[in-house]
Amino acid sequence: MNTKVLGVLGGMGPLASAHFMLRLTLLTPGERDADHIPAVLWSDPTIPGRPEFLEGRGPDPLPALLRGIQGLRQAGCGAIVIPCNTAHYWYQPMLDAAGVPIFHIVDAAAEDLRAAGIKPGPIGLMSTAATQRLHIYQDRLSSLGWDCLVPDADEMAGKIAPAIAAVKANQVGRAYEPLRQVVNGLAARGAQAVVLGCTEIPLGILAGPADGLQAPVIDTVDSLARAAIRWAKGPPAA
Repeated sequence: MNTKVLGVLGGMGPLASAHFMLRLTLLTPGERDADHIPAVLWSDPTIPGRPEFLEGRGPDPLPALLRGIQGLRQAGCGAIVIPCNTAHYWYQPMLDAAGVPIFHIVDAAAEDLRAAGIKPGPIGLMSTAATQRLHIYQDRLSSLGWDCLVPDADEMAGKIAPAIAAVKANQVGRAYEPLRQVVNGLAARGAQAVVLGCTEIPLGILAGPADGLQAPVIDTVDSLARAAIRWAKGPPAA
């Protein structure tokens, strides 16, 4: 039996972390309990806000992130995923502290873009303002040939931010319509697909009909789950 244990550094937000665990389970091929992936979820909603710190309005979340990494390592985890996009701003110091692989959510999204047959060219990106401003996705994806089209300032303030806030407040149904409008606006600008680069956004998109979207979407929660499954189902740890 493969005894690899996956660590999930979560709580950013709590619903997105729980959704990741659900998708990890549903995407794992198996017919019995033992076919699934041993995992430890470190869900810490007290980790200081990532956008707030980056905007100079709050404490640095890195110490709390590193505390979670340490807890997962002490639990015996052999690899770690972080179902929060903005937290990847601290990817390198977390990786340096972990001593085990941390699967980067943008690399996982790139794998899903390839699998979906999305050729190099324009794609849409929906994320928090902080993730967009820091180019967490744009730089990494542009090096692979994809050019990210992003919502304008009015769409970010009037649609994306309220939709993310609605999901964090457990009012998921309110998030779909503004997110649908942004997906379709990016499609009208030439996006072949739209990457959902905030782990709250897929929850909002799932709250409404898929046929309301005029471009395929890449759900980065699913992308990260698939990366974890590839690792867990690969060769046993030495």
